[in-house]
This record gives sequence, C-alpha cells and structure tokens, in this order.
Amino acid sequence: MISAEFRFEKGRYTAFAVSGHAMFAEYGQDIVCASVSSALQLTVNGITEILKISADVKVGENEISLKLPQDCNDAAADTLMCAFCLQMQLLAEDYPKNLKLIISEV
Repeated sequence: MISAEFRFEKGRYTAFAVSGHAMFAEYGQDIVCASVSSALQLTVNGITEILKISADVKVGENEISLKLPQDCNDAAADTLMCAFCLQMQLLAEDYPKNLKLIISEV
C-alpha cells in the first residue's frame, strides 16, 4: 500500500511524504503507482525547478518527502500542494486498498 501523508499548518499544506508500493498490478502495469508517481514528480519539480523554491526534498528507497521552507509564502506552491493532495484524495477514494491518505493538522 502507498501511504501519502500531508502536513496542514496555518491554513496551508507545508509538507508531504509518500512511501510504499500500490500492489495494484505487476511492475510496469500498476496504474495506481504510475498515477501517484506522475503527480508526485509534477509537484516536486514544479516547486523546486519551476518556482525555484529551496524545499527540503528527501528521496529514499520507496519514499520521497518534501517540506517547504518556513518562510515560504508562494501562492503557486500552495496551489501545487493543494492540487497534489486533492489528486491523492481522489485516488485513495478510487483505490482504497492501494493508497492511504493521512492529513495531519498542526
């Protein structure tokens, strides 16, 4: 199962961590994994490469996390984070056995 954890703080998403495997289908055929990976890469690259925000990005074995800087007040970054969380919510509704969404409000 993929776990997508979001941190919601002061009215905005400030961080996320995604880990695990969807186990929906065989490697190369897993549409849940492909959907999560695509949305994840779009969000991370949009924030770090397009918006040039120095987010704390960590990549490990079957895990990636992103934390926005504390002083980040970029509306475009907020939009990307909200869109990514929405995409994970919709996928979790469609594939509840393959994706778990956790939102922690601070």
